Amino acid sequence: MASHLPFQLMISSERKMCSLFRRAVRNLESWHHDRAAFRYEVALLRARFDEIKMCKDRDPDVFNQLLKNEEQELFKYQHWQPKKWPKTIGGNAYGRVPVIPDWVLDYWHPLEKAQYPKYFATREKRKEEFIKMWEEEYGKPDVCKGGHH
Repeated sequence: MASHLPFQLMISSERKMCSLFRRAVRNLESWHHDRAAFRYEVALLRARFDEIKMCKDRDPDVFNQLLKNEEQELFKYQHWQPKKWPKTIGGNAYGRVPVIPDWVLDYWHPLEKAQYPKYFATREKRKEEFIKMWEEEYGKPDVCKGGHH
């Protein structure tokens, strides 16, 4: 259910500036494949942000306007295909690791289980402990006879 009241998080100006700087650096990283050119552009960017930081104490209105201008410039020059880390959402390795549920091991063939006797002995012991704990806490399940409730 959406609220009819306008809502905006109150974020400090330092956090806004750090976030904007980080996003601008990531954008530069997408544009420059040569490390030397990238580092040069980051140094220039850092100098611009240091100048903006100096304005913060003197005139907050100018500071906010300069941050807004940098935000607009970042939007204007954003890369058409931004660089993403492989395991982040949108990265090429996102969601690749399958999460296999534990019950799959119950369907292993006895010859497969025989290759790991200690593991499966411990697993069976843990399953029995879990069933005992469950029955103590919730009681034994009601089994319906003949499929009728």
